[in-house]
Amino acid sequence: MVSTPRNLREILGAVTKYELGGPLLALALLVAASSALSPRFLEPYNQRILLLQTAPLALIALGESMIILMGSIDLSPGSTMALAGVVSAAAFRVYGFQLHASLAIGALVGLAVGAVNGLLVTKARIPSFVATLASLVAGRGLVLVLTEGQPIVGLSQYRVLTIELVGVPVMVWLFILFGAINYVLLKRTSVGLLTYAIGGNEEAVRYSGVRVDIVKLVNFSLAGGYYAIAGLMMNARLEVAYPWTGWGYELDAIASCVLGGIMLSGGVGNPLGPVVGAYMLTLLTNVLILLGVNPYLQWVVKGVVLVTAAVALTRGVRYVK
Repeated sequence: MVSTPRNLREILGAVTKYELGGPLLALALLVAASSALSPRFLEPYNQRILLLQTAPLALIALGESMIILMGSIDLSPGSTMALAGVVSAAAFRVYGFQLHASLAIGALVGLAVGAVNGLLVTKARIPSFVATLASLVAGRGLVLVLTEGQPIVGLSQYRVLTIELVGVPVMVWLFILFGAINYVLLKRTSVGLLTYAIGGNEEAVRYSGVRVDIVKLVNFSLAGGYYAIAGLMMNARLEVAYPWTGWGYELDAIASCVLGGIMLSGGVGNPLGPVVGAYMLTLLTNVLILLGVNPYLQWVVKGVVLVTAAVALTRGVRYVK
């Protein structure tokens, strides 16, 4: 009887010593609790909706994680996904571009915004928080200028991203694909290894002769591309490009990274953690809606869960560069 708690602690310790152990354990507990609280949670229709809602958040969380792993921060995901979605929709509806060309234009917009962020951080030597805050504001302003505050409608052809392939929506396959790409990039390439190294000790990496600015520029640019793809996914889900798409998503992206075990101080975390975190955050919102919880109270609940996860999964943080 006395040894049971010790055995339980040993089991939990063995699970959580792995980078994804803690987040996956938290996810399993959350799924079990959600299933017990709401019988509708495990219904196929609800799970399909849950995955569709997770897809764009997972993409921006993957992009955000690349920046956080370097010990930096990016506040532009929401504005970037809105700008990419609006420019793509305008190219398709206003200027008559083919769908594939419009999607490519949207992706290029995200890459361009990410590159600008990277140049502001590396060449202008502006702290990432300030540089990406400027992008957040300017990007949203550009969206409102381009749309005059009105949505761009008639995007039914964007549903190509929501059709099912082998029983699973294309959007879901996309975030699985990019999750795999992100894992290989960060764990199996020199850029990924340097990303972790920069987050651990940037000055030491610089002194070793590594061109840190190039690595940062690559990561910021790729992150912008991820945000853009998330914006295109929102166009597909809503069949409308709203000027306020992605409002507040930068906070959800950071929260997903924290829930996925990414240390805000940089250098620590599994590349797949943000996907797990994004699913947990979306799942939490989903089950609160199923339970009929007051929408305003939902923010309080999510805040409490986020703080708990920050304490349990990251063991606190040092600072954000």
